[in-house]
Amino acid sequence: MLRDKTPQQHELEMVAIDHLVPQDHLVRLVDLAIDFEFIRDEVAHLYCKNNGRPAVDPVRFFKYLFLGYLFGIQSERRLIKEVQVNVAYRWFLGLGLTDDVIHHSTLSQSRVKRFKDSNIYQSIFDNIVRQAMKQGLIGGHSLFADSTHLKANANKRRYDIEDLKVSPSVYVEQLNKAVINDREAEGKKPLKYEEKEPCTKPTKVSRTDPDSGFMVRDEKPKGFFYLDHRVVDGKQGIIVDTHATAGNVHDSQPIIQRLDRVLDTFELNPIAVGLDAGYFTAAVCHNLEERQLIGVLGYRRPNKKKGYFAKREYSYDADTDTYTCPQGEILIYNTTNRLGYRQYHSTPKTCKDCPVRSQCTNSKNHIKVITRHVWQASVEAANEIRLSEWGKKRYKRRGETVERSFADAKQHHGHRYCRYRGIKNVSAQCLLAAACQNMKKMALMKAA
Repeated sequence: MLRDKTPQQHELEMVAIDHLVPQDHLVRLVDLAIDFEFIRDEVAHLYCKNNGRPAVDPVRFFKYLFLGYLFGIQSERRLIKEVQVNVAYRWFLGLGLTDDVIHHSTLSQSRVKRFKDSNIYQSIFDNIVRQAMKQGLIGGHSLFADSTHLKANANKRRYDIEDLKVSPSVYVEQLNKAVINDREAEGKKPLKYEEKEPCTKPTKVSRTDPDSGFMVRDEKPKGFFYLDHRVVDGKQGIIVDTHATAGNVHDSQPIIQRLDRVLDTFELNPIAVGLDAGYFTAAVCHNLEERQLIGVLGYRRPNKKKGYFAKREYSYDADTDTYTCPQGEILIYNTTNRLGYRQYHSTPKTCKDCPVRSQCTNSKNHIKVITRHVWQASVEAANEIRLSEWGKKRYKRRGETVERSFADAKQHHGHRYCRYRGIKNVSAQCLLAAACQNMKKMALMKAA
């Protein structure tokens, strides 16, 4: 039966806000699992004690931000509107039903002025990780790392071409020392390193967000992006490090420094690190081995020129330090170049009349050159681990940890796009998003 329109209710009701929030609501679980009082001490030096208007309580201020990341609310204006009408959000902030909500400009102005050059975002992230450690959610035995792209707040068609300095690899000094030592061991003269002006390269620079980088990767969108590099613990998938870079930075460059930071900051002692094929470089394999870490890396298909023998068809003998070609001829060591590759040369007389020379080399002097990196032993050890049953199981776990954390961030926490412009602001976004994901996981694990 169709009923008459229900009249609007204007009567007063006595109700406690605590009774209106379900016991299993996420904000209740987070409030129960996380102690936020450390924030007050972390930011005390940024407030004046005896001058100016009373400030918004810093714990409440950051709880506003946490709500935005926990529930994927990217706009600060929209966040404030949601808080005005959402009882659970008000309860989490310690507000009553009739208490005033702060203006959205308070969030943005405090973010760009008061906390602009502070380390508060990193401090919040680190403190949440330490709380997870106290709750026994971090094992520290296996770590997994990867990166994901965030679309920069910039039009990919609005850019300038600038000649920018090419940044050298972070491993260049370490590699130079290895080359010097290798040449000395072989009785070779040291290479002359001439002081040259830094190389420059024409680079697309966004007019809107110059800190972003133009990303060109296989099976990835092209445009201006940032990269969020994460390290995740293997026990429960707690994120133990996050680091933002421009979108044109190779994954292998920051990984060792970030692992060092994790080990030093949280005093972890892992035995293995799982990485995808993008990290499979000689420098990464060598540095993991130096730190007594087992590198479990994905397969990286080598480049092979069509119609020529693959490099694996030339067998290496460690005892004699020589290569043997498919025809049984020996290639002996010749020199070590600046890039860290030991060169092995064939005999011209032998190669000149070789029946399969067209499948081996097309050099005019009839010399086949095989290269072997000075850190190749580390690469081969990593390959053996990759092919082992233990390595396959470890690598599979990578998809259940770091890849899942990125999927959750993009799907539920607004991590597909950059909320702000500039590397500092994007770094803050990555830290707060990761911290809130950890909070959610800690809350759900405690409530389980």
